[in-house]
Amino acid sequence: MKRQKSSKSSAAARRKGPAKTVDEYLAGVPEPAHSTLQKIRAAIRSAVPAEATEVISYGIPAFKYKEVLVWYAAFAKHCSLFPTAAVIDQFKDELKDFTLSKGTIQFPTDKPLPLALVKKMVKVRVQQVENKTQRP
Repeated sequence: MKRQKSSKSSAAARRKGPAKTVDEYLAGVPEPAHSTLQKIRAAIRSAVPAEATEVISYGIPAFKYKEVLVWYAAFAKHCSLFPTAAVIDQFKDELKDFTLSKGTIQFPTDKPLPLALVKKMVKVRVQQVENKTQRP
């Protein structure tokens, strides 16, 4: 008996084995989520320090600078950004039109992305990491 695949699983889960690189992950993501993730990736890249690297963490793409800053992933009907609960809480008024959970923001793939807001959230997350590493 074949198992039916859930449409709610991430694009990475539908691949044969986990992606080893961000480009490999993105290559397995179908449209329209692929284009949405590329825009999220570009927005994040423009807001992180030049020393930040792209990694796969927990099976999904992430940007790392001293520690993981943010993760992002594709799902059946949305793309998610995982900027940490503290960042989401700080921007909850600006995020009221999106589905939120403690550490996740869901962006529907059929609606425009708030790229300026994504950049602001990433910059706040970078500052949190900087402040954490500057403590005595």
